[in-house]
Amino acid sequence: MTKHRLLSRRKFIGRVGTGALAFSIVPRSVLGGRGYTAPSDLPNVAGIGIGGRGASDIRGICTPEVFVPRNQNSGAGTNQSARPQARAQAEATRAPIKLANIYALCDVDSVRAANTFKGYPKAKMYTDWRELLQKENQSIDAVVIGTPDHNHAPIAAAFMREKKHIYVEKPMAKTIYECRKLAEIAHEMDVVTQMGNQGHAEPGSLQSVEWIQKGVIGDIHEVYCSTNRPIWPQGNLKRPDPAPVPETLNYDVWLGPAPEKPYGTGILPFNWRGLWDYGVGAVGDMGAHIMDVPIWGLELGMPVRIQASSTPYSTDYLPEGEWVTYEFAARANKPPVKLTWCDGGLRPPLPKEFEPGRSLASMGYTIYYGDKGIMIHGSHGAAPELIPADKDFKGPDPWLPRTKNIYEDWIDAIKDGKKSCNDFSISSKLTEIMLLANIAVLNQKSTIVLEYDAANMKITNLPEANNLFQYEYRKGWTL
Repeated sequence: MTKHRLLSRRKFIGRVGTGALAFSIVPRSVLGGRGYTAPSDLPNVAGIGIGGRGASDIRGICTPEVFVPRNQNSGAGTNQSARPQARAQAEATRAPIKLANIYALCDVDSVRAANTFKGYPKAKMYTDWRELLQKENQSIDAVVIGTPDHNHAPIAAAFMREKKHIYVEKPMAKTIYECRKLAEIAHEMDVVTQMGNQGHAEPGSLQSVEWIQKGVIGDIHEVYCSTNRPIWPQGNLKRPDPAPVPETLNYDVWLGPAPEKPYGTGILPFNWRGLWDYGVGAVGDMGAHIMDVPIWGLELGMPVRIQASSTPYSTDYLPEGEWVTYEFAARANKPPVKLTWCDGGLRPPLPKEFEPGRSLASMGYTIYYGDKGIMIHGSHGAAPELIPADKDFKGPDPWLPRTKNIYEDWIDAIKDGKKSCNDFSISSKLTEIMLLANIAVLNQKSTIVLEYDAANMKITNLPEANNLFQYEYRKGWTL
C-alpha cells in the first residue's frame, strides 16, 4: 500500500463531493461509530528492536491487545518497586491508541522483547530484520526502529529502498556519513521519515522557539546545554571479558555492521551506549532533546568551529564527562552564536541573576544569553522561564502551528502524503551537529580548534579527523 492508498475513509469521502454522498449514506453502525478508523485504512507497521525504547514507540502507535506488566519476563530484572508498577498500571488503564496495525515485530533478544511479543499476538515474529524484510515486504507500509544506535542506518536504508516509511529512534544514526546518506535515500525514495525526538512535537519546545524568535531576550549570542547523562558506564574502562552468548540472543544480528568482537556481559541490553563501537554517548542520548530548540529557534546552520575537552576515555569507552564548544556564524542580521554542551556532571556557570535555591531540571536544561536578558528551559524544550524569574511574564501569544504527538504526526504524514515535523531533512542536521562533539573529543589532544567545512563534510585543518565521519562495516553488512 502506498501513502496515496492510505488516505483515510474520512478524507476520501470529503474528496468525493456532496452530490455523490447524497446517494451513498452509510449507517454509523457500519463505519464503527464516531472516531472509528477501519483497519484497512491504517498502515501496517513493523517494529524492529522492541525490547527497550522501541517497545514504548510501538505502544505509542498502538495499545497492546494483551496487557502484560512490563516488569515480568522482560529480561530487565525483577524490579518490584512502586514506580514500575504504577507506570504499568497507568499504561493498562489509559485510553486505547490505534494509529496503525502492528503487523510484524522483530527483536534479537526473545526474552527482553517477550512482553511486546505477547502484547501483540497477531503480529508476525522475527529475530532477524533481514528475514522480516524478505518475507513481509509486500505487507508492511512502515517501520519503527528502536535498535542500538549502530544498527539504525543499515536497517533504515534497506527498508527505505523498498519504499517503506521510517520512524527511527534518536540519534538518527551513529556517524555523520550515515545521517547524510539516510537523508539522501529518504528524499530519493519519497518516503515519510521521523526521528524519535519527542520534544520536537511538544508544546514546550514550540513555546521556547516562539520566545527565541520573537526576541523575548533580544539577540542571543551564547547558549549552554547540560545533561546529567551518562547514567551508564563510561570513562577509562576496559571492555568486559568475553562470555557465552545467551541462547535467546541472536548476537550476530545485534552486532550488525559493528566490528567483530565477542559478546561481553553487561554490554546488553542498556550499557552499549557508552562504547564507541555501538553508541555515541551522552550527546547521542540527550543531545536531540536539549540541543534541538536552540538549533531550531536560532535557525543555526552548521558550526564553523568545534573544540572539546573531556575526562579520560579508552579505546573501548567514551569519556564520563565532556565539554564541547560549537561556534556558529552570523545569520542575516543575527549575531554569531557560541553553543556549549556539557555532560557527565560538568555544569555550565550559572548567571549572577540566578536566584539561590532555584532548581534546575535534573535530566537536562538549556540557558540562553541575549542582549536583553536570559532565559532557560528544561529538556525537550519544556517550561521556558526568564532569569531572574518573573511570574507575571506571559510571553508572546502562540503563533507556531501545534502538531500532534510525534507518533500521530508521523502516521498522519503517511496517510496524507506530506512531511512529518521531524523529517530526516531536519533531524539529519541536528544529529550531525551532535555527532561532531565526539569527533572533537577524539581530537582534543591536537590542541587545534577544528574548522568545519559542512558543504564538503570535511575538517579542513586536521585531515586525519575526517576518518571519523564513517567506519568500515563488518563483512556482509552494507548501508
